[in-house]
Amino acid sequence: MTLNQQRTRRTLWQTAAAIGLTALVSAVGMNQAWAQAAAWPSKPIKIVVTYPPGGLTDAVGRQFGQYLSGKLGVPVVIENKAGAGAVIGIDAVLKSPADGYTFGLTTTGTVFQNRVLFSKLPYNLDKDLAPVTMFPAGPLVVAINDKIPAKNMAEFISWAKTNNANMGSYAAGSYPHMVADQTNRSQGTKIQTAHYRGEAPMWLDLASGQIQIAVGSFNTFNAVSNKGARAIGVTGMYRSPKLPDVPTLVEQGVTGKLVTLDGALPLFAPTGTPQAILKRVADEAVAWSNTEQAAKMRETFAIPNKPKNLAETRRDFDDAAPVWIKTAVDLGIKLD
Repeated sequence: MTLNQQRTRRTLWQTAAAIGLTALVSAVGMNQAWAQAAAWPSKPIKIVVTYPPGGLTDAVGRQFGQYLSGKLGVPVVIENKAGAGAVIGIDAVLKSPADGYTFGLTTTGTVFQNRVLFSKLPYNLDKDLAPVTMFPAGPLVVAINDKIPAKNMAEFISWAKTNNANMGSYAAGSYPHMVADQTNRSQGTKIQTAHYRGEAPMWLDLASGQIQIAVGSFNTFNAVSNKGARAIGVTGMYRSPKLPDVPTLVEQGVTGKLVTLDGALPLFAPTGTPQAILKRVADEAVAWSNTEQAAKMRETFAIPNKPKNLAETRRDFDDAAPVWIKTAVDLGIKLD
């Protein structure tokens, strides 16, 4: 055997050994991941809700958490971690171990639009976040203080051009914050945005006249609907099942992609969480949505739709992200 043949043979053996080692490492890694998923859960699970108690996000988190605990046989702890446009809560989740014991629940705007609303975030939403499912939020209610002489959005805008007007927002960069900014840009109004830590205090201030207009979930609005707040529209492409006589903003001629979007509550985990665990939690969300408890909650909050499984959620997530992001880019809002 020549020297060149010996070298070629040695190289082939080394290459084969390297391929075998790589395959072995990959197989071991996969086996470890599946073993981890198979042993899961062996301790309490935490769901970080990025808003305070009292709103739709908190209600969904607590009811789904209770169901999940019963199905998995371990406690599911709800931790409300609000502030900084949900950045604080999302950061806490994404900095947690990707082991299936920490999940987050937030709103679509915070996982899509925060990418451009903030110049710098402590995490990368494109790389660090793994979507699990999205709980539909239903049409949001646009309501004004009952003393304002307006019956629809156009009349409110006319009133706001000659009067001081404040839009209630449940977080910086939230949907109502964006609606106020879009209205100012397109209609020449000077509506100021008043940020609250969640929906409950926002609706109370609307009813008392501290602010003049607000946007939020039906159930929380409904608590003050006969105490000084009146609905003049809803967001999205269809009317609220609880307010069939209140037209959408689209029906009222309000332009702009923002008012056509359907908000949702994404449930997410840190990237790297075993796929088997993500799929199990998404499947449990779908199963929970078919329970009597979930049906009653959707009825209370006027939500006609249900969450989807992991594969469908990923498709919806990828389709929705560019639309929400472009809307924020077009408005040009910066929160830092």
